[in-house]
Formats: sequence, C-alpha cells, structure tokens
Amino acid sequence: MKESKVRKKFVPDNRMQALIDRRLQLVVGQKRHVLCDNAEFLVYHWSGKASTFAPATGEHADKESRIEIGDHSARVDNGMDFPFTQEIPSRKNNSFELSALNWAKDYAFFIDHSPAEVYANEALVGEFHWQLDEARHFQYPDEQKEAGFLARELGAGGISFAHTCPDLSIGLKLGWTGLLDKVRKYKKQYQEKGESERVEYLAGSELVIESIIRYIQRHVDKVKELAASEINNDQLNIYLSIAETCEAIATRAPQTLKEAVQWIWMFQVVERMHGHGNGYGRTDQLLIDFYKSDMEKGILTRQEARELVGEMYIKYGSYTALGGRLQDGSDATNEMSWVCLEAYDLVGGINHLGVMWHPEMDKEFYAYANDILTRHGCGVPTLVNYDVLKASEVRSGYKPEDAWNIAYSGCQWYCGVGTEYNDQDVNSLVLLKPMQRAIELGIEQKIDSFGALWNIYNEEVDKTANALVDFKNATYNWQAKVWPEMVTTFCMHDCIEKGRDCTDIDAVRYNYTSVNVLGVPNVSDSLYAIKKLVFEDKTYTLAQMQAAIESDWEGQEIMRQHFLNCSKFGNDEDASDDMAIQVSENVREILESKKNIKGFNFRPSLFQYMGHTYAGPMLGATPDGRKASEPIAHGMNPMHGRNHKGIAATVESFCKLDFSKYQGGSFQLELTPNFFKTGSDSGKLMDSFSQNFFNKGGVQINFNLVDFKVLEEAMNDNENPIYHDINVKVTGYSSHFVTMDKKFQKEFIERVNYQNL
Repeated sequence: MKESKVRKKFVPDNRMQALIDRRLQLVVGQKRHVLCDNAEFLVYHWSGKASTFAPATGEHADKESRIEIGDHSARVDNGMDFPFTQEIPSRKNNSFELSALNWAKDYAFFIDHSPAEVYANEALVGEFHWQLDEARHFQYPDEQKEAGFLARELGAGGISFAHTCPDLSIGLKLGWTGLLDKVRKYKKQYQEKGESERVEYLAGSELVIESIIRYIQRHVDKVKELAASEINNDQLNIYLSIAETCEAIATRAPQTLKEAVQWIWMFQVVERMHGHGNGYGRTDQLLIDFYKSDMEKGILTRQEARELVGEMYIKYGSYTALGGRLQDGSDATNEMSWVCLEAYDLVGGINHLGVMWHPEMDKEFYAYANDILTRHGCGVPTLVNYDVLKASEVRSGYKPEDAWNIAYSGCQWYCGVGTEYNDQDVNSLVLLKPMQRAIELGIEQKIDSFGALWNIYNEEVDKTANALVDFKNATYNWQAKVWPEMVTTFCMHDCIEKGRDCTDIDAVRYNYTSVNVLGVPNVSDSLYAIKKLVFEDKTYTLAQMQAAIESDWEGQEIMRQHFLNCSKFGNDEDASDDMAIQVSENVREILESKKNIKGFNFRPSLFQYMGHTYAGPMLGATPDGRKASEPIAHGMNPMHGRNHKGIAATVESFCKLDFSKYQGGSFQLELTPNFFKTGSDSGKLMDSFSQNFFNKGGVQINFNLVDFKVLEEAMNDNENPIYHDINVKVTGYSSHFVTMDKKFQKEFIERVNYQNL
C-alpha cells in the first residue's frame, strides 16, 4: 500500500528547512552560478581556447565576455582563487604530459588538497569548490584546433567532455575498496602480459581511488573533531552518524540506504571535480534493494528515506531518472520511485529529475508526477517517453539486452547506463550556415528552381558535417590522454577489464557521436518561404531577398512581412510541416552516413542548449522574416510567436517527426497559472495532455507554470528577495530565474504563452 496520496504535500521539519534555506542563500550569494566563456561557445560549443564551461573562478574566459547561464552547478563557489594552482605537480615540477598517469597524479593532488567540510544540520556530506580543469591545462594539440577552426567556419563545433551515464550499481556493489581491488587485479594481469600502456592507465586509476578514499576519511576526521566540542545532542547524533557512514563507505561497500545515498553523492562530488557533468542513472533501481532491506530490518522509516534523498536533491539536483521498464518489459515503478518523487515534493527547488513514462506505467504514480509538476510549477519532473528512448537506441544499433537499461541523463539526451560513452550535449551543427552558403551559391549559379537550391543546400550540409567529423576524430585521437574521465570509468562496464578509459577508442560497447542541431525551424520556415515566394509565385528573386536580408530587412518591411507571413512550422499546416520534416530528415541522413574513428555513426539531436538566444546577431537576418536581433528557435520548437493556432496544433506539427530516429527533441511548454480554470485539477489535465503527446510519439516535455508578469518584474528587480526563489526549466536545465543572464531572461519571457488548448 503506497503511503503517499497524489495530493499530499510533504512539509520539511526544522533541520530540512535549514538546509533548504542554505540552498537559497547560496543562490542569492551567487555561489552556484555557471558561466561559459562567451557567446561563441554557446552557439558552437567550442571557442578554440579551453573549450569547456568555466564556472565562476575559471581562468579560461575573460570576465567581460563571460555569460551567466544560471545556477545549476554542483560546485559551490567560495570566492577564493585556487590556493594551490601553481602547486599542482604538472605545473610545479614543469612535468605536464599528455598521459593518463600524469593526469591522475594531478587529480590525486587536487583531491588531497580539497577541504573536507561538514555543515550544521546536514546528514550527507561532500561539497567542492574547484574543478581540475581550472588548475590543470586543458588543451588539445594543434591538429585538433586546426580542425576545430575549419568546422567553426563552416558552422559546427563541439568538445568531448563528461556527458555520459555511469552505472553506479557497479560502485554500490563493490565500494571504493572493491573498486581498488579490481583495478589492482587487472593491473597485475597486464603487468604479466607486458602491456605497459594499460598498466600505466590502471596505475593512474589506483592513485585516483586511493586519493578518494583519503578524501572520504578526512570527512570522518573532520566530523569527529566537530563532535568533540558539540554540546547540542541532536547535532552530536548527526555528527556521529556521519562518521559511522563515511567510515563504512571508505572501507567497504554500502550496506544501508544511508550508506548508499552517501556513496552516490560522494561519487558525484569527486567525479564532478574533473568534469562538467553526467547523468546518474535510475535512482529507484539503484536504491530499492537497500530500502527494502532497511525496512525489513526495522532500521529505517519512509520519512527518513524521503529526507535522505531530499537532502541529496538539496545539495544538487543531478540528472536522474525514475520509472521506465525492467528488462522483461514490465513496469519498473517501485516503492523507491515513490520515495524519490516524495523527496522532491518535500524539498522543491532546482532539480533535473526525469520520469520515464510508458503506457503500462503505474497510473497513480504518473498522476503524482504530474501533480508535482503543476503544483510546484518549475519543470520538475521532466517527462520523457521511455519507449521512444529505447527505440532510438535500438535503431542506432544497441543490443536489446543493453537498450532496456536506458536513462534520461541530461538536458534532452539519454544514455545506456554504463555501456555508452555518450559524446552528447556539447556538439553543435548550426544549420543556418550551410543554408546561407547555399543561397549565395544559388545566386552565383543563377538557379531557376527550388530543386536546384535544395541540391546545393544538401551539399553544403554535407560539407559542414564532414568538417565536424574531422574535428571530432581529431579530438578522439587525443581525448583519453588530454582528459581521461577516470572516476566515471570506475562505473562503466568493460573498461577496467580492458585497462582503458571510457573516453578511449576501444573501451565501451557503444560510442555514438550525437550532435545538437541549431535552427531547424528557422531553416525549414526559410526554405518554405523561398520555395513559395521566389520559385513558385516569383514575387521576388533570390538576389532581391538576399539583399534585404543583408540589410537586416531595412527599408524592406513589406517584403519581410511577405516572408514572415508564409505558412510556418507549428500550426499543423502540411506544407510548412513537411518542409520541417524534409530538413530534419536531410540532416539526419547526412550525419548517420558518417562514422567516427570509434566505428559508430553520428546522430542528430533536435535541440540546442542555449545558443539560440545569442545566435541571432552572429548569424544575421534570415529568409523566414526574422531580424538579426531576434533569437533563433529553441531546438525543434516553433520560432517564438509563429505557432498562433494553440497547443493542439503545435503538438500535431511537432509529432509529425519520428523522434525514434533522433537523439532527443524536447517540447518546451510555458503556461501561466490562469491557463487552468479555477477549481480545475491542473495535474490531471497535464497527465492527460502529456499522455496524448507521448502516444503521438513525442519524446520529452519541459514544462513551466509561471506568471510572465512576475518574471518581468523579477528581471527588472533581481535584488528583490521576493523573486529569489522562482525556479524555471530554461531549456533542458533548471535555474533560479534571477541568476540568469538578462538576455536569457528576456528570451524566456518572450516565449509563446498559450492561452488555450
């Protein structure tokens, strides 16, 4: 019998409320903000410099050009520069090498000099302030940079960096000491075979695990020191419990739910010190056996379980998944699924939790997910279609025995748990660039048909894709030496056994390269308008249109209105929707025809992180009637303001695409509270809408229930405390609204505010 009821609201006690309050204090104090190098990085996911995100104290970006994306960082900025940057071995001894062992020595030093901190009221410990890429050089050889600049010129870019989904069940089963034994076992085997490269990698892995165990043990020492002078019995008991838990996970595998949750959180801390961020799998499946065992022994209550998971959410709402199916195809919903949803209901706030729906899912559980989504109103949980995720992976070449264990793992992406190095989320193909070149070439060649323009466009997309392939392959040649992801690798299948990092060429079972495609709706709207007004109606010539675009439509408002008022994607009009399908299928077929040096094809994702906000001025005006100052469409969502026939028509257009052929394509939905009639059950309405969307083949819904007038007030008064705790699902990530760059805030407010279904 489920303890929770769909409408139940969980209220935090004083201890949990104190932790929630601290979370908000970190936000207000700008301690969790994420910055990127510059606008170019947002659009192309590559800047030719450090090519990574540079949170807060990062040395990679100029302060003037940095852009604040939000506050969805696991890292807490303590306002200090690195106290040991120049002391890191590769710098102090001038011993930098492109090798896994050299990297491991720096990482171990980094961990050994990262403080162990324990704060009042917390039962889970672990917090970090710096990332290794801010202390150790993160640079590829010149051959990779040269390929990157060529790709950038043609409209593509990307960096391979920490976007996969390790299988934490490996670590939960073995613990850190068991992982260390495993590394030593295979190191010995490869020593006996004389395979020095694998031995060197495993020697580095050994150093890394030893440093992590020392780091956990320092938390034991710290909490014992605090306990020695603590006079409050409640706080003393918390300290003693922390000491016992951390001592346990430093010396053996977790045995209780508390130990398992602490192990998972500590894994995230030490992993995120060397990477930007991964997904962490299916929390309900990872924790259910610990929960059942503790409940059977009588050493745990459901409320305690709820608070444990809730505290992990407070620390950082990582990308995790609930629901989906088991290997036999049955519903995977279990009691821990409920506990994890209830935990979010308890603590609220920023989170990247996803619920993986399928038609046979526990109806009461899914109803509760929709109730939370509409009641909290800040995009949690993300709703995703498990069957489409699985079908997409099987279509790509996944074996069914691996594909079932798939998890929503990032903004719009998903990943086979522990079996796929998912180079995803930071690769970009800016589709407007090949379109612009095609128009110029069409004018030069004096073409007289849309078919001729399409053929040129197809060649230019192919040219951009080839440049991206060359760039990514140049990256893959060096990735395991430039920046091995050792902590992630500990929880990947087959890698330690092979003596290979998960980033290496022959390490994991699946190694697809997924590419975010920017501007599909703008390109399809543009090409349809050109087809209609230039080649069919012959109202304008291609040259006239191009001249107007180059002048940002200055003095050509009548022409702009003609192009703007052509049928647009998102209104369930077959002519323009068919063009969107044609454009999407074209880029998919081109990318799928390419293979990386790991032997796997490229895959398109109909999504882009936040580059659409800044891309407008970079790319200029477009034939769809868009001015240069306007943003680009977000992902596959219709361009702002063009889907004027309401949600139902937009859904029909959106779901004409077969999302099992793509690697993600989220549907962004913003509603105001007055959308729902007084007294109506908003959760029930969202439940019905989302299931209808998924039954049509949709893959993901990012939903916000926000008052746009309040957001406008917040944008103009960021310092006012009444706006500090407004959370929104921006694209695929959540953020406190007031922490976002002004351009992001403005773009968010200008999105379609649907008035009815």
